[in-house]
Amino acid sequence: MTQAILDAVHQVMTSPWIYLALFALAMLDGFFPIVPAETSVITAGVFAASTGAPNLWLVIAVAALGAFAGDHISYAIGRTTNSRLRGGRRSGKAIAWAERALHERGGLVLVVARYIPAGRTACTLTMGAVAYPRRSFALFDALAAVSWAVYSGLIGYVGGAAFENDPIKGLLLGLGIALTITAVVEVVRFTRRRRTEGRNERTAVRTGD
Repeated sequence: MTQAILDAVHQVMTSPWIYLALFALAMLDGFFPIVPAETSVITAGVFAASTGAPNLWLVIAVAALGAFAGDHISYAIGRTTNSRLRGGRRSGKAIAWAERALHERGGLVLVVARYIPAGRTACTLTMGAVAYPRRSFALFDALAAVSWAVYSGLIGYVGGAAFENDPIKGLLLGLGIALTITAVVEVVRFTRRRRTEGRNERTAVRTGD
């Protein structure tokens, strides 16, 4: 069963259509975050190391271009659906988080949010909703998309190279590293937010006194 799955994935990865598929997945992930774009790029990186196909640099290039296009679609959606985004309970919380982060760190938050599955969409939607300058958005988004594509592709490549004769283990290692990095980012972000809230509360108490 495992070998059959591996053979099927290998056929997909060696197809010339894989590059178009990766572009489409990365683009859709920009405004439809349940699409497994990151997993697909990591998987492609694993097979690039263990079998030589697909080409790692082409994988990174099409993933970056797809992410860049998808983020701009999300930005455009934010510009046109501002009121409806704020009206939803779940989307409203995500938008509020992105607004706070944007206020604290400016355009660099887009680079950080690109590594947080739900955060990346909330951030691009919010930047559109608040009419963040499009030229600045494109600049920061290019940095975010390229760094994300390089990170995802190399994570998979490292896993594939470590287990060249066992791509399944390489894939599992690559995904494990990616999930660990994402978890660390989330923990750091949560800790910083709690510290900021604590400082604000102490400031409010002193002011009240």
